[in-house]
Amino acid sequence: MSGPGYSPDESDREFPAPPRTVEDAEGRSIQLRAFDGSETEREALREMYEAFDPADRAQGIPPSRPSKLRDWLDRILDEECLNVFAWHDGDVVGHATLVPEDDPDSPHELAIFILQSHQGAGIGTELLRSVLGYGAECGVERVWLTVERWNRAAVALYKKLGFEITDAESFELEMAIQLPPTAVQTDSTG
Repeated sequence: MSGPGYSPDESDREFPAPPRTVEDAEGRSIQLRAFDGSETEREALREMYEAFDPADRAQGIPPSRPSKLRDWLDRILDEECLNVFAWHDGDVVGHATLVPEDDPDSPHELAIFILQSHQGAGIGTELLRSVLGYGAECGVERVWLTVERWNRAAVALYKKLGFEITDAESFELEMAIQLPPTAVQTDSTG
């Protein structure tokens, strides 16, 4: 929901850090947890990306070739990156990552992916809120992303959470958000 006169609810801009559990619009219990660095969680994420619908790939990611996927996972699961997984019934169904630039004073880049079977149920919103909360908790001050301008649902969601357009010169929009100094604390039922 956006447009002239739209004013986001203040709760839209609260970013509770993981771990937390939410119920999606389908009534499914979704656990939002920071990546623990284990090979088991890495493998669960790889399996999610192998099942990822090619139509949902944007800007060439996630890569579809196994060797490219492995390289990409090595990059985004690096200890410098902040990763939050959405779990449902023991499977990863969503992933958000904050990737630092080479310059420590630069903002982190955001990428988020939700399996097609779990899209449209509010998981993306809660996953975004959690990864932003995790970022704030870890001292990240600013986050940016690019989104295809035709992806109106994503643009509206980012605006709802407080992202602002910083560059609209190409077919992609660049958006950014300044994070609050600390994450909102919630209980595990979030």
